[in-house]
Amino acid sequence: MVKRLLAFFLLLLCIPAHAADKKPAAPAGLRFEISFPKEMSATPLEGHIVLAISNNNEKEPRFQLSYDTTVSQQAFGVDVDEFAPGAAAVVDASTLGYPAESLNDLKPGDYWVQAVLNIYETYHLSNGHTVKLPPDHGEGQQLEKKPGNLYSKPQKIHLDPKAPQTIRISLADKIPSLEEQDKAAASAAGRNWSPDEHADNKWVKHIRIQSDLLTKFWGRPTYLGAVVLLPDGWDEHPDAHYPLIVEQDHFARDLPWVIGFRTTPPTDDLKGGALSRAKNGYKLYQDWTAGRLPRVIVLTIQHANPYFDDSYAVNSENVGPYGDAITQELIPYVEKQFRAIGQGWARAVYGGSTGGWESLASQVFYPDFYNGAWVFCPDVVDFRAYPTTNVYDDKNAYWIETPWARVPRPAMRQSDGTLLSTMEQMNRYELVRGTHSRSGEQFDIWEAVFSPVGDDGYPRRIFDKRTGEIDHETAKYWKEHYDLSAILQRDWKTLGPKLSGKLHLYVGEADTFYLDRAVHLLQDFLESTTDPYYHGTFEFGVRKPHCYTGEYDHEVGLNQHYWPEMVKHMEQTVPPGADLKSWKY
Repeated sequence: MVKRLLAFFLLLLCIPAHAADKKPAAPAGLRFEISFPKEMSATPLEGHIVLAISNNNEKEPRFQLSYDTTVSQQAFGVDVDEFAPGAAAVVDASTLGYPAESLNDLKPGDYWVQAVLNIYETYHLSNGHTVKLPPDHGEGQQLEKKPGNLYSKPQKIHLDPKAPQTIRISLADKIPSLEEQDKAAASAAGRNWSPDEHADNKWVKHIRIQSDLLTKFWGRPTYLGAVVLLPDGWDEHPDAHYPLIVEQDHFARDLPWVIGFRTTPPTDDLKGGALSRAKNGYKLYQDWTAGRLPRVIVLTIQHANPYFDDSYAVNSENVGPYGDAITQELIPYVEKQFRAIGQGWARAVYGGSTGGWESLASQVFYPDFYNGAWVFCPDVVDFRAYPTTNVYDDKNAYWIETPWARVPRPAMRQSDGTLLSTMEQMNRYELVRGTHSRSGEQFDIWEAVFSPVGDDGYPRRIFDKRTGEIDHETAKYWKEHYDLSAILQRDWKTLGPKLSGKLHLYVGEADTFYLDRAVHLLQDFLESTTDPYYHGTFEFGVRKPHCYTGEYDHEVGLNQHYWPEMVKHMEQTVPPGADLKSWKY
């Protein structure tokens, strides 16, 4: 569930106040007035401002916000409409914040303060609604890094909520292009930067196509991207056709870390996680080119959209027909371009977290298109455990209420059980980051994908974002359309014959976001199946947190372990007369 493995789980939050055309009268307490100069834009802007307040200068405040309440710095958020140059957007004691709810909760002291404006654009959708959303600019829907967004330089300021004080902040800088950000990051890490870092080579190819289906839905040209890993010898064997393995993941500009293909040895400037990923990536390159792995094409999809860094790979009333666009437009294009076999028996899909849910959903919704799903630590596959709420039977997503007590529902933990955040806190974080499901974060994208369109054109809330009260009519829609466990139970008579032997799930028993609960519910059903029996596998890692990928020799590598397993399954289920030879050289 989350965005990149640990950045998967950490994010920003904000809710609206208002933008004033005139500067308000002198405040009674602490108050921020945020504006931008005409040099940034001569015309009014639409969007959402995040005000970040940090008690340290280790990183800019905008980069220190997180779901994890034990490490996150403070944030407040405000929507701005027709936000003109020089006008002031106000953050005061009435503005919702996270982790503290109000400016009045701040302790007097010195802080570093910074604001960011996430700029929205107007979309005229094919469903007749007009909405204002933040387009992705190639960064994977990260407002603090989105090229073109306005921001202020961090300022060190003494703040006292009880003292009358107005802090004026100017959004006088613009987030630069991704290339400029790459250069700055390389310089800060003490390494050289090359414009070829994201370029094609013999094995790695970058694809971008305009989708007719998505263009029609969004009312503007809309694209799908892919990064393709070609087998060694692809260019030397023009008559060979290859199986396809689809890796589902969050947005990545290149092959994601889970693949991490790297053609050069790690350099001395790499440390920590970057060094580990580089070692794994280089080992994969060595295995890939030495013939120790099956000759297959590996594809990872780029499908960032105005709501999130990927689409969840299904058709959605709010996000668009991404499921059909991927299976009818993108994958056929890639298979034709790079000589894949192009038949269902010769395709497998895998992924973790968001990619885990997408892998299972792709196999369930397109049962003949794929021949096996390897599903790691998936997002919620049964909404009776969302993640600690039953959206069908519970009245409130935030609280367990009895006549004598009100117990907060947990949402994020360490593997030892230590609570890091509650359902209410994580959703307030998102509300501070953006209203109308526009935070770019986890619960909001689930809502955007799973919900019908609301009367205002935005996703219908599954529960009130402030109170937690569940809308059970919306929950019924979720169950019918996206509860994978419920769909399998409802349709097993027709799906079972197509899915038997194809489903393999892995999750940690101490999943950071309690996702193991839903996987257990799914297992309960699949283990009870007959005619046919599901003939799949489940593996639960004892005391393992989010992104558990099963027990195997990790020195071998994730892909080196599972890719041969996927190909073996293809070979065991191949139809008569299929090509089992041309790609084996």
